Parts: sequence; C-alpha cells; structure tokens
Amino acid sequence: MSTQTQHAAQASRPQSRGVVRSAVTLVVAWAVILGLVVGFGWLITHALRSAVNPWDNDISRWFADQRTGSLDPLGDYGTLLGETVTGVSVAILAAIGFSLWRRSWRPALFMALLEAGIGGFYFVATHVDTRQRPPVKILDPGLVPDHSFPSGHVATAVVAYGGILVLTWVYARSAVRWVAVLGLLPLFVLLARLYQGAHHLTDVLTSVVYASAWMLVVARTVLLPDRRGERSPTDS
Repeated sequence: MSTQTQHAAQASRPQSRGVVRSAVTLVVAWAVILGLVVGFGWLITHALRSAVNPWDNDISRWFADQRTGSLDPLGDYGTLLGETVTGVSVAILAAIGFSLWRRSWRPALFMALLEAGIGGFYFVATHVDTRQRPPVKILDPGLVPDHSFPSGHVATAVVAYGGILVLTWVYARSAVRWVAVLGLLPLFVLLARLYQGAHHLTDVLTSVVYASAWMLVVARTVLLPDRRGERSPTDS
C-alpha cells in the first residue's frame, strides 16, 4: 500500500466515525422525541383527559365563534401553507438552492431529515394516541375524525419555513432579516387550524414543540460542522 493510500485511509477513519456518531445521535434523539410526544398524547387522551378536554374544547368553540366570511379565506390560505405538498415543495426548493449555492450536500440532507422525521412523528402519534377533533364544525372537509393529535400542518410549517430561516442563519446570517417574516408563517398556520376547528390548542402546540426540537437536533448534527469548516469529502 502506497503512502498516499495509507494517508487517505487514515483520514477516512475519523470521518467514518463522525458519520456513525451523527447517525446514532439522530436516531436516539428521534426516538426520545417520539417517546415524549406519544407519552404526552397518552396523558391528554387518557389520564388527564377529563382535566384537559373541557378547556381545550372551550378554546375551540371560541375560535369557531370568531368565524366570518372575510376570515374564512384566511383560514384556507393558512391551511394551504401547511399542506404536505406545499411544505415538501418548499423544502425541496430550499434544499436544492442552498446545496447548489454552498456546493454542499448538507442543506439537502438537513431538509430531508426534517421532513422524514416529522412525518414519522405524525404517523406514529396519530395512530397510537387517537383523539377526536374539536366539537365544532370543521371547515376543512375530509379529515380523519380521530387524528386530531398532533397537527401535521403545523409541524410541516415549522420545519419548512423554519428550516429556511435556519439555513439562512447558518450560511448567510446577514440576510436573516430579509427572510425573518417566514418565522410568522407557522403561527399563521397554527391559528388557521384552530380557526377551522381541525385541532385543539394542545394538538398544535405539541407540534410546535416537537418540530422545533427536531429541527434543532438536526441543525446541530448536520449543519454546524459545515459552518465550522469540517467539510465532508463529498463537498466540493
């Protein structure tokens, strides 16, 4: 084996260990967050149901009482911003744009992991912690009646638009002020889902927390090494 080959092999070992360490971190973090989400869902649908449901339902009724013909379209727009197709499309565009600009695979991996992670949280939680929708007229037709917990729309909005903010903060911090308005879109989606009667307050707040936590974990694991200059051999 030549000296050059030996050096290349030695250099690849720390990188391989780093990849394995990062993968383990992500898997463990995802499992922990999932456990917390499912555990909280179980509490509000079983042990704390009688304590949580009355005021949760009252909040849903209050939002329903605020409905007007002029506000209904805003509810539709907010829901559209949190649709899976919309969120994934935004994530793909951001992933491609930042990856090409930075000549790095990390932005694309970041957005892909965000979307995959929240999809897993939502799928497991909605099937394990079944919860009926609020006792009001639901303005978003066709929803599964017992998939109120948690809100997939809100989680999608957090990682799609929040993910762009994180990418901008990591790679172009001086431009954050120009895209800061994106941080308001998840709130818009949250209010729209409450307005339409699709979720309880605890459902949407849970999504904000777990989506934000997952985004933080993925950012620290995938993006920060790139920002510090610890670039992978696949980065050009």
